[in-house]
Amino acid sequence: MTPLIADKSHKIAVGLSGGVDSSVAALLLKRAGYDLFALFMQNWHDTRGTLHGDCEWEEDRFVAEMVAKKLEIPFHFVDLSDIYRERVVDYMFSEYEKGRTPNPDVLCNREVKFDAFLKTALNLGADFVATGHYCRKDEFRDDSGNTIYRILAGRDPGKDQSYFLCQLNQKQLSRTLFPIGDLLKREVRELAREAQLPSAEKKDSQGICFVGKVDLPLFLQQKLEPKEGDVVEIFREHYNSLPELKSLEEISRPLCYIPSQGKVIGCHQGAHYYTVGQRKGLNIGGHKEPLFIISIDINTNTIYVGEGQSHPGLYRRALKILPAEVHWIRPDLTLKSGDELECNIRIRYRQPLQKGRLISRQDALYILFDEPQRGITPGQFAVWYAPDGEMLGSGVIDS
Repeated sequence: MTPLIADKSHKIAVGLSGGVDSSVAALLLKRAGYDLFALFMQNWHDTRGTLHGDCEWEEDRFVAEMVAKKLEIPFHFVDLSDIYRERVVDYMFSEYEKGRTPNPDVLCNREVKFDAFLKTALNLGADFVATGHYCRKDEFRDDSGNTIYRILAGRDPGKDQSYFLCQLNQKQLSRTLFPIGDLLKREVRELAREAQLPSAEKKDSQGICFVGKVDLPLFLQQKLEPKEGDVVEIFREHYNSLPELKSLEEISRPLCYIPSQGKVIGCHQGAHYYTVGQRKGLNIGGHKEPLFIISIDINTNTIYVGEGQSHPGLYRRALKILPAEVHWIRPDLTLKSGDELECNIRIRYRQPLQKGRLISRQDALYILFDEPQRGITPGQFAVWYAPDGEMLGSGVIDS
């Protein structure tokens, strides 16, 4: 393993989750001779709305303890569930209530793993925190002698997790290590098997970070009441009569519909339970092709749908990010009003990178894509990368 920090007297806290990735991160650090300890965090107690209905964290903690014992490193436990509920889950409820679709994993990294958890580790004597994320970090000194930290995509294109770290800042990165960023997933599994780690065959976690797989409407009903509304189908012919959109503001907005432009074909139990691009959960038949949600009007509690994956209502050339929601991992590269930047962009995890241009204006940061994008979703994060794979910044999609 390439040395992550030159001075091996520094103490490292490994965020041990019970999964194979964090276990191998600990294994590599141990083999390299670093002084380390394991820290497991519990972030969720409530099982309402979860599909398994049990406390999966208990099994995760047991496996994490077994890994720490196998590697002969100290094991610590911290309960951050109150902070997680306040900063992640309450944020989720608030965003869904507004008709937006949040990304809790991004928030969990920004607010919990690399904030509250990091502070806990430092209080326990750690100088750095290491995690099992598939991404890479490096650093350089600028002309003024300041250290600048960079996040780069992981070597495994199928597992690159840099997207989930798109809201980290320079201070957080200065204390963070990613030991498995240069490995492929199969290599991580092989290392775990060779070392006979208890997590070697453990399946990857799925669903909401630390909550697990959920029945989303049931989960959201903890705070968001059901409210019956119309499902309106918008037909392809409607788009042939639309005026040409020219300004950045116009092409970045979802098209607004009124029921008279389509046909009421069913009802739903709350627009806040759905998201743009969603296919399942409508339970409306009578169509040759599947129905997809193309727009949501939270004010009228109306869901607009279109038939077929290629329905024009699913596609747009641009999106908008409000100034307060723009985050630069590299503040030295921040665009000024009037500046533009060619870059690669993704609007959801695992989406192939899309070519486009950042356009900075006084009122917003716009992203103009070379090709129309399917399912641009308010509340999700748009992330932009340099050609060499460095992640430069991100922002919450406003429209």
